[in-house]
Amino acid sequence: MRTALITGGTSGIGEAAVRVFAKAGWRVVTTGRRKERLDALVAELGADKVQAAAFDVRDEAARDAALDALPAEFRAFDLLVNNAGLALGTAPAQSASLDQWKTMIDTNVTALVSLTRKLLPELVARKGAIINISSVAGNYPYPGGNVYGGTKAFVRQFSLGLRSDLAGTGVRVTSIEPGMVETEFTLVRTSGNQDASDKLYGGADPMTGEDIAETLLWVAELPPHLNINTLELMPVSQSFAGFQVARS
Repeated sequence: MRTALITGGTSGIGEAAVRVFAKAGWRVVTTGRRKERLDALVAELGADKVQAAAFDVRDEAARDAALDALPAEFRAFDLLVNNAGLALGTAPAQSASLDQWKTMIDTNVTALVSLTRKLLPELVARKGAIINISSVAGNYPYPGGNVYGGTKAFVRQFSLGLRSDLAGTGVRVTSIEPGMVETEFTLVRTSGNQDASDKLYGGADPMTGEDIAETLLWVAELPPHLNINTLELMPVSQSFAGFQVARS
Protein backbone atom coordinates (compact mmCIF):
# COMPACT_ATOMS: atom_id res chain seq x y z
CA MET A 1 0.00 0.00 0.00
CA ARG A 2 1.36 3.43 -0.94
CA THR A 3 1.46 6.33 1.49
CA ALA A 4 0.90 10.02 0.69
CA LEU A 5 1.71 13.07 2.78
CA ILE A 6 -0.78 15.83 1.95
CA THR A 7 -0.21 19.20 3.60
CA GLY A 8 -3.01 21.64 4.26
CA GLY A 9 -5.70 19.02 4.76
CA THR A 10 -8.09 21.11 6.85
CA SER A 11 -10.08 22.59 3.95
CA GLY A 12 -10.41 22.98 0.21
CA ILE A 13 -8.15 21.05 -2.16
CA GLY A 14 -6.22 19.38 0.66
CA GLU A 15 -9.28 18.11 2.48
CA ALA A 16 -10.78 16.81 -0.76
CA ALA A 17 -7.49 15.13 -1.66
CA VAL A 18 -7.36 13.29 1.66
CA ARG A 19 -10.78 11.79 0.95
CA VAL A 20 -10.01 10.95 -2.68
CA PHE A 21 -6.68 9.25 -1.95
CA ALA A 22 -7.96 7.35 1.09
CA LYS A 23 -10.96 6.05 -0.86
CA ALA A 24 -8.61 5.00 -3.68
CA GLY A 25 -6.71 2.75 -1.29
CA TRP A 26 -3.79 4.95 -0.25
CA ARG A 27 -2.60 5.51 3.28
CA VAL A 28 -2.69 9.25 3.92
CA VAL A 29 -0.95 11.49 6.42
CA THR A 30 -2.41 14.96 6.40
CA THR A 31 -1.25 18.12 8.11
CA GLY A 32 -2.73 21.43 9.17
CA ARG A 33 -3.05 23.83 12.07
CA ARG A 34 -6.70 23.07 12.91
CA LYS A 35 -6.42 19.80 14.78
CA GLU A 36 -10.17 19.39 15.21
CA ARG A 37 -10.67 19.32 11.44
CA LEU A 38 -7.90 16.79 10.96
CA ASP A 39 -9.33 14.61 13.72
CA ALA A 40 -12.74 14.73 12.02
CA LEU A 41 -11.18 13.40 8.80
CA VAL A 42 -9.53 10.55 10.68
CA ALA A 43 -12.84 9.70 12.36
CA GLU A 44 -14.66 9.82 9.02
CA LEU A 45 -12.19 7.78 6.97
CA GLY A 46 -10.62 5.54 9.62
CA ALA A 47 -7.29 5.60 11.43
CA ASP A 48 -6.14 2.62 9.36
CA LYS A 49 -6.31 4.86 6.27
CA VAL A 50 -5.65 8.38 7.55
CA GLN A 51 -3.36 9.80 10.22
CA ALA A 52 -3.26 13.47 11.24
CA ALA A 53 -0.20 15.54 12.08
CA ALA A 54 -1.24 18.92 13.49
CA PHE A 55 1.33 21.72 13.14
CA ASP A 56 2.00 24.99 11.37
CA VAL A 57 4.13 24.22 8.29
CA ARG A 58 6.35 27.19 9.16
CA ASP A 59 7.40 25.52 12.43
CA GLU A 60 10.05 22.98 11.49
CA ALA A 61 10.52 21.63 15.02
CA ALA A 62 6.79 21.02 15.45
CA ARG A 63 6.68 19.45 11.98
CA ASP A 64 9.48 17.01 12.75
CA ALA A 65 8.01 16.06 16.13
CA ALA A 66 4.57 15.41 14.62
CA LEU A 67 5.93 13.29 11.77
CA ASP A 68 8.18 11.33 14.14
CA ALA A 69 5.14 10.51 16.30
CA LEU A 70 3.26 8.80 13.46
CA PRO A 71 2.65 5.04 13.55
CA ALA A 72 5.50 3.15 11.86
CA GLU A 73 3.40 2.10 8.87
CA PHE A 74 2.63 5.76 8.07
CA ARG A 75 6.22 7.05 8.12
CA ALA A 76 7.50 5.94 4.70
CA PHE A 77 6.18 8.25 1.98
CA ASP A 78 5.69 7.45 -1.68
CA LEU A 79 4.10 10.79 -2.50
CA LEU A 80 4.42 14.33 -1.18
CA VAL A 81 1.60 16.75 -2.05
CA ASN A 82 2.72 20.26 -1.12
CA ASN A 83 -0.71 21.85 -0.89
CA ALA A 84 -0.49 24.08 2.19
CA GLY A 85 -0.43 27.73 1.19
CA LEU A 86 -2.37 30.95 1.32
CA ALA A 87 -2.96 34.39 -0.13
CA LEU A 88 -3.29 37.41 2.15
CA GLY A 89 -4.61 40.77 1.05
CA THR A 90 -5.63 42.25 -2.28
CA ALA A 91 -3.99 45.67 -1.97
CA PRO A 92 -1.57 47.03 -4.59
CA ALA A 93 2.09 46.60 -3.71
CA GLN A 94 2.60 50.21 -2.67
CA SER A 95 0.01 49.91 0.10
CA ALA A 96 0.23 46.19 0.91
CA SER A 97 1.16 44.79 4.31
CA LEU A 98 4.79 43.71 4.58
CA ASP A 99 3.82 41.28 7.34
CA GLN A 100 1.33 39.63 5.01
CA TRP A 101 3.98 39.40 2.31
CA LYS A 102 6.39 37.70 4.70
CA THR A 103 3.71 35.24 5.88
CA MET A 104 3.00 34.23 2.29
CA ILE A 105 6.69 33.74 1.55
CA ASP A 106 7.26 31.79 4.77
CA THR A 107 4.28 29.51 4.08
CA ASN A 108 4.20 29.16 0.30
CA VAL A 109 7.95 29.08 -0.32
CA THR A 110 10.13 28.47 2.75
CA ALA A 111 7.95 25.82 4.39
CA LEU A 112 7.41 24.04 1.07
CA VAL A 113 11.10 23.78 0.22
CA SER A 114 12.00 22.78 3.79
CA LEU A 115 9.56 19.86 3.85
CA THR A 116 10.54 18.82 0.35
CA ARG A 117 14.24 18.76 1.25
CA LYS A 118 13.49 16.73 4.39
CA LEU A 119 11.67 14.02 2.42
CA LEU A 120 13.81 13.95 -0.75
CA PRO A 121 16.19 11.15 0.30
CA GLU A 122 13.27 8.88 1.15
CA LEU A 123 11.37 9.78 -2.01
CA VAL A 124 14.47 9.00 -4.08
CA ALA A 125 14.94 5.67 -2.30
CA ARG A 126 11.29 4.74 -2.92
CA LYS A 127 11.14 6.21 -6.46
CA GLY A 128 8.24 8.32 -5.28
CA ALA A 129 6.59 11.48 -6.53
CA ILE A 130 6.15 15.14 -5.62
CA ILE A 131 3.11 17.19 -6.57
CA ASN A 132 3.35 20.89 -5.82
CA ILE A 133 0.26 23.09 -5.89
CA SER A 134 1.09 26.29 -7.74
CA SER A 135 -1.49 28.58 -9.36
CA VAL A 136 -2.33 30.42 -12.56
CA ALA A 137 -1.38 33.46 -10.44
CA GLY A 138 2.22 32.37 -10.97
CA ASN A 139 1.75 32.46 -14.74
CA TYR A 140 -0.46 35.52 -15.29
CA PRO A 141 -0.15 38.73 -13.23
CA TYR A 142 -3.19 40.60 -11.96
CA PRO A 143 -3.65 43.69 -9.77
CA GLY A 144 -3.14 42.83 -6.11
CA GLY A 145 -1.48 39.51 -6.90
CA ASN A 146 2.05 40.80 -6.29
CA VAL A 147 3.77 38.57 -3.70
CA TYR A 148 1.18 35.77 -3.84
CA GLY A 149 1.77 35.46 -7.58
CA GLY A 150 5.49 35.59 -6.99
CA THR A 151 5.38 32.72 -4.51
CA LYS A 152 3.40 30.58 -6.94
CA ALA A 153 5.79 31.38 -9.78
CA PHE A 154 8.53 30.14 -7.45
CA VAL A 155 6.64 26.89 -6.84
CA ARG A 156 6.38 26.27 -10.58
CA GLN A 157 10.04 27.01 -11.23
CA PHE A 158 11.17 25.04 -8.16
CA SER A 159 9.18 22.07 -9.46
CA LEU A 160 10.92 22.27 -12.83
CA GLY A 161 14.29 22.57 -11.09
CA LEU A 162 13.55 19.50 -8.98
CA ARG A 163 12.59 17.63 -12.10
CA SER A 164 15.97 18.50 -13.64
CA ASP A 165 17.96 17.52 -10.56
CA LEU A 166 16.06 14.26 -10.06
CA ALA A 167 16.54 13.02 -13.62
CA GLY A 168 17.49 9.36 -13.51
CA THR A 169 16.19 8.75 -9.97
CA GLY A 170 12.71 7.64 -10.98
CA VAL A 171 11.12 10.41 -8.90
CA ARG A 172 8.30 12.22 -10.66
CA VAL A 173 7.63 15.92 -10.08
CA THR A 174 4.53 17.85 -11.12
CA SER A 175 3.39 21.45 -10.75
CA ILE A 176 -0.41 21.71 -10.63
CA GLU A 177 -1.58 25.23 -11.49
CA PRO A 178 -5.29 25.79 -10.86
CA GLY A 179 -7.35 28.84 -11.65
CA MET A 180 -10.57 29.66 -9.83
CA VAL A 181 -11.45 26.98 -7.24
CA GLU A 182 -14.26 27.66 -4.75
CA THR A 183 -12.76 26.96 -1.33
CA GLU A 184 -12.00 29.03 1.79
CA PHE A 185 -9.18 30.70 -0.18
CA THR A 186 -10.92 34.07 -0.59
CA LEU A 187 -12.20 34.07 2.99
CA VAL A 188 -8.61 33.70 4.20
CA ARG A 189 -7.38 36.31 1.75
CA THR A 190 -9.96 38.88 2.83
CA SER A 191 -9.92 38.12 6.57
CA GLY A 192 -13.30 36.41 6.50
CA ASN A 193 -15.24 38.64 4.08
CA GLN A 194 -18.04 36.31 2.96
CA ASP A 195 -19.48 38.94 0.60
CA ALA A 196 -16.17 39.15 -1.26
CA SER A 197 -16.06 35.37 -1.57
CA ASP A 198 -19.66 35.18 -2.81
CA LYS A 199 -19.02 37.95 -5.32
CA LEU A 200 -15.93 36.26 -6.72
CA TYR A 201 -17.49 32.84 -7.24
CA GLY A 202 -21.09 33.83 -7.88
CA GLY A 203 -22.35 32.78 -11.32
CA ALA A 204 -18.84 31.67 -12.37
CA ASP A 205 -19.31 27.89 -12.08
CA PRO A 206 -15.80 27.58 -10.60
CA MET A 207 -13.83 24.41 -10.11
CA THR A 208 -14.12 22.60 -6.79
CA GLY A 209 -11.62 21.09 -4.41
CA GLU A 210 -12.85 17.69 -5.55
CA ASP A 211 -12.05 18.54 -9.17
CA ILE A 212 -8.44 19.26 -8.30
CA ALA A 213 -8.20 16.29 -5.92
CA GLU A 214 -9.28 13.89 -8.67
CA THR A 215 -6.63 15.44 -10.90
CA LEU A 216 -3.99 14.88 -8.22
CA LEU A 217 -4.96 11.22 -7.94
CA TRP A 218 -4.79 10.81 -11.72
CA VAL A 219 -1.28 12.27 -11.79
CA ALA A 220 -0.15 10.17 -8.81
CA GLU A 221 -1.43 6.91 -10.31
CA LEU A 222 -0.01 7.30 -13.79
CA PRO A 223 2.43 4.57 -14.86
CA PRO A 224 5.87 5.24 -13.35
CA HIS A 225 7.46 6.01 -16.72
CA LEU A 226 5.14 9.02 -17.29
CA ASN A 227 5.67 12.48 -15.79
CA ILE A 228 3.31 15.44 -16.01
CA ASN A 229 5.68 18.41 -15.76
CA THR A 230 3.10 21.17 -15.38
CA LEU A 231 -0.68 21.11 -15.55
CA GLU A 232 -2.75 24.31 -15.71
CA LEU A 233 -6.49 24.08 -15.07
CA MET A 234 -9.25 26.68 -15.23
CA PRO A 235 -13.03 26.58 -15.20
CA VAL A 236 -14.44 27.16 -18.68
CA SER A 237 -15.79 30.51 -17.47
CA GLN A 238 -12.30 31.83 -16.68
CA SER A 239 -9.63 32.91 -19.14
CA PHE A 240 -6.42 34.93 -19.18
CA ALA A 241 -6.50 38.51 -17.91
CA GLY A 242 -6.37 41.26 -20.52
CA PHE A 243 -3.71 43.94 -20.76
CA GLN A 244 -4.18 47.07 -18.67
CA VAL A 245 -4.00 50.58 -20.07
CA ALA A 246 -3.75 53.60 -17.74
CA ARG A 247 -5.04 56.68 -19.53
CA SER A 248 -4.39 60.30 -18.67
